[in-house]
Amino acid sequence: MVASPQNSAQASTDASASNKEGSSHDATPMRLLRTHESERLERVRHTFSHVMAMAVQRLFPKAQVTIGPSIDYGFYYDFDNPDPFTEQDLKSIKKEMIKIIKTGLPVIREEVSREEAKARIEKIGEPYKLEILEGLQEPITLYHLGDQWWDLCAGPHVESTKDLNPKAFSLDSVAGAYWRGDEKRSQLQRIYGTAWETPEELKEYQRRIEEAKRRDHRKLGKELGLFVFSDIVGPGLPMWTPKGTMLRSTLENFLRDEQVARGYLPVVTPHVGKVDLFKTSGHWQKYKDDLFPMMGEDEKDGFVLKAMNCPFHIEIYKSQLRSYKELPLRLAEFGTVYRYEQSGELGGLTRVRGFTQDDAHLFVTPDQLNDEFLKVVDLIQVTLRALKLDQSFRARLSFRDPENKSKYIGSDDAWEKAQAAIRQAVESRGMEHFEGIGEAAFYGPKLDFIVRDALDREWQLGTVQVDYNLPERFGLEYVAEDGSRQRPVMIHRAPFGSLERLIGILIEQYAGDFPLWLAPEQVRLLPVTADHWAYADEAAAQMRQIGVRVEVDKSGERLGKMIRNAEKGKIPVMSVIGDKEVEAQSLSIRTRKDGDLGSMALPEVLERLQKGLSDRADF
Repeated sequence: MVASPQNSAQASTDASASNKEGSSHDATPMRLLRTHESERLERVRHTFSHVMAMAVQRLFPKAQVTIGPSIDYGFYYDFDNPDPFTEQDLKSIKKEMIKIIKTGLPVIREEVSREEAKARIEKIGEPYKLEILEGLQEPITLYHLGDQWWDLCAGPHVESTKDLNPKAFSLDSVAGAYWRGDEKRSQLQRIYGTAWETPEELKEYQRRIEEAKRRDHRKLGKELGLFVFSDIVGPGLPMWTPKGTMLRSTLENFLRDEQVARGYLPVVTPHVGKVDLFKTSGHWQKYKDDLFPMMGEDEKDGFVLKAMNCPFHIEIYKSQLRSYKELPLRLAEFGTVYRYEQSGELGGLTRVRGFTQDDAHLFVTPDQLNDEFLKVVDLIQVTLRALKLDQSFRARLSFRDPENKSKYIGSDDAWEKAQAAIRQAVESRGMEHFEGIGEAAFYGPKLDFIVRDALDREWQLGTVQVDYNLPERFGLEYVAEDGSRQRPVMIHRAPFGSLERLIGILIEQYAGDFPLWLAPEQVRLLPVTADHWAYADEAAAQMRQIGVRVEVDKSGERLGKMIRNAEKGKIPVMSVIGDKEVEAQSLSIRTRKDGDLGSMALPEVLERLQKGLSDRADF
């Protein structure tokens, strides 16, 4: 059966955790949001997956098929085959696929009864199909490639294999996959392919893949010494080196300053909480399996690692009776949370088990909601501009699925008011937007910012959500101007999402060449000999006084090697220091962006560095 997998994006805020459709923390290893591609292309890819399955079963008669959807950029199929597929097998499968395509087999849809489908499946002896059949709603449809091969499938497909271009696809890799995503069930083999309508599109895709490899944050992160993983510590738990920590701190300090200017108040909450806390919020009932195992003998007294920050911030709000005069109350935390992701779904920084969110929760009166929501939207746009990610983004209105209300908590009235507030905010700003029905958190709708990166991929970054339901579940109140007790509305927001995921995206966006203000090491001074160390140290000290992150290379290497090392480390500004520079109290400046800038007096260098940092601009 072909069933499109859920796309996810590792997460924006606690709401992402609650939106199980997007995986437990909305993260893609960089799994991507679906690009704007034609319906025909999806049909092409879907049909390619069937052609591949047919080819596999021709060449490997003992192979059993399971599911095979079209996905972003291509398709895959999962097989239960006695022996592992090899690179040579992929070449053979591709050749067989080309034969099938050139045969021009019609793609025929057939509607059958459940009993008929079961009888046909039993006849060919494929138990996976039987299990798939059990979960299908009628009508049951089969798709045939001529009279030679068929599978359970909902479609859609092209009309004939002659509609597929045999020069516009490739088979890319084989990976392991568990049946139904359950580690306790059969280990399958997943063959991935990519498919396009023309050979030119395939060639462009392959070029982008090579560029993506060059920019891979896992490769660059290691080369630049930003973070490490350890098997002893555990998968999905990154550790940050001094340089990586400096990068994180720079991002945190930037957002912290922006928040302080907007009246946010910092808080710190524990890394664990009682099960009862998450039962009240509803997370325990809906997402128990995505949390780390409970600590304690029973749920009454048990504790779990914090998976989201909002219940803790709610308890801070509840710690005293609030007046309308205190609202809006904006509580912000760079809070580390933990999700028990399956090991096979982990991927570098973009899908991890422990990550830090730039979380804030605003408690507002209903009259304040629209104004505060717009202020959050403005903050997210400021953030995207600072990171140079504002050139191409869209807003997704992530709303409740009205046909599946059981997935959500709260009244229809609360949802309608929250969704109306989001729609009004987007329209008042004239933002390009589209609706994502079914993408809401279980307790409220979201406005998600979808950003297109340097490789033309789309990512969900900032998010802001309106929530009438958690204040109701926790019994939140404030004293209104007339003395009555009223219920506040909550706004959840995270401009970055998770720091880990954001940094992974930024490494790839910049290919490791961070702008001056973000670079962990901004300047490297290269004294030619030990006789020049004293002046280099003096210049470095003056730079540090104005906040520049500078290092002096005292390795004793030859000058050419020091320059190459600085280039390899992608240092934005470097300076060779020899006799002339010491005598003139100057620096010979070279930047990665503009090359050799010649000799400059030290005060001029300091002034340009200070301006570049304050303006978040180049040297």
